[in-house]
Amino acid sequence: MTAKQRLTLARILALILVIMISIFVYSIRDQAKELAKFGYAGIFLLSMLANATVLLPAPGILFVFAMGAVFDPFWVAIAAGLGAAIGELTGYLAGFSGQGVVENTDYYDRLLHWMDKHKRLSNLALTVLAFIPNPFFDLAGMAAGALKIPVFRFLFFVAIGQILKMMMFAYAGASSLNWFYN
Repeated sequence: MTAKQRLTLARILALILVIMISIFVYSIRDQAKELAKFGYAGIFLLSMLANATVLLPAPGILFVFAMGAVFDPFWVAIAAGLGAAIGELTGYLAGFSGQGVVENTDYYDRLLHWMDKHKRLSNLALTVLAFIPNPFFDLAGMAAGALKIPVFRFLFFVAIGQILKMMMFAYAGASSLNWFYN
């Protein structure tokens, strides 16, 4: 098998994996809250699953807000942020596969061009886009995968943004208890 054939096969398998993960997570979305009984590991898993869907909504931030009121918000943010970063690998894999659903949209094309032109700023862009609560981060992950940004670099900068975002929601959840008891 040639290198080009192996790359094509890897891209096809990546796309199939992304589709399967998205369908699975979407199908268990109602049972996912059961993971809370497993503490920080459950928070990690739920966050990973919530962020593993590509372009399908899954509730993750509300769960982090609620768990911040129950557990130590710092560790909730770490668990949820790391889980979210790993979950975002599905978008990265979709971009790597070259067969992304939104590959030819104007927003994706501009983001891909910008990230390719400003490779050094792409780290900051991944962090900022992961921090901002928005449903379009999958497009940034797809662009990173299409540009073949090293996966560990992708994970590192996405984890920073996700942890900071989850920290904001976990501490907001923790402080909301004061509203009810003061």
